[in-house]
Amino acid sequence: MLIEFRMKKILHAVVAAVLIAALASCNPQTYKKINYLQDVRQDTTMTMKVNKGIIIQPQDQLSIVVTSRDPKMAVPFNLSVASFYAGTEMGVTGGSQRITGYVVDNSGMIDFPSLGLIHVGGLNRWELQELIKQKLADEGLLKDAIVTVEFLNFKVSVLGEVTAPGTYTVQGDKITILQALALARDLTIYGQREDVKVIREQNGRRQIFQMDLTRSDIFDSPAYYLQQNDVVYVTPSTVRAGQGEINENYFKSGSFWISLASISATMATLIINIVRVNK
Repeated sequence: MLIEFRMKKILHAVVAAVLIAALASCNPQTYKKINYLQDVRQDTTMTMKVNKGIIIQPQDQLSIVVTSRDPKMAVPFNLSVASFYAGTEMGVTGGSQRITGYVVDNSGMIDFPSLGLIHVGGLNRWELQELIKQKLADEGLLKDAIVTVEFLNFKVSVLGEVTAPGTYTVQGDKITILQALALARDLTIYGQREDVKVIREQNGRRQIFQMDLTRSDIFDSPAYYLQQNDVVYVTPSTVRAGQGEINENYFKSGSFWISLASISATMATLIINIVRVNK
């Protein structure tokens, strides 16, 4: 029993020694701060930039609803509400209604009832509301129109080192990069807070914005407020990237061989002690 007790103590010592050696071999630089907005002091007040809203682009789907004090007068300017049914292999499970929308063509145009073709590309929804309201009044079609424009296909994608990557549908027309990351349940511990990219396609151009979430100047970035179809990509850390393949440079580094020598020496000492105990 005494020998068995000593063997357990030695085994525990071996495990502890291996863990200590492994921790000692870690590069201190790999322990990076993961807090957001590290340069913000307590009770800081910052001037907010005005959000200009989502800019209408080709292939966007818009809901445009016109109302009036006399509902019958507004009927000709509204699209019909389409009924659709959710089906399964066994048949229809239920029905609901969906507002049909206007699809912006490649020239940035929509075909609006009674007004014909209207160029909407490059406008935000508030500007389009005022434009349609003014056109209806100028044409003598509806003097007291109230126009409401909403996006039907506002989506953003979040990829990389986040807990729940995917494409998310946005309710309303405003979402920040921090809110998008919240939808994806935040960055994992392996995500680089200093290297988050926003990929945006607009007006036939693709822009890539690099953002550092540890700094407060992200609020001044054109990509802080996301646009439709933006892609947010969180770069994985070097530790995460190294998990997918063997890093030859690590085995060539001095820290690896120092750690190996330390573990070997510890194991040799413990083996000698075991032999002495069993004599």
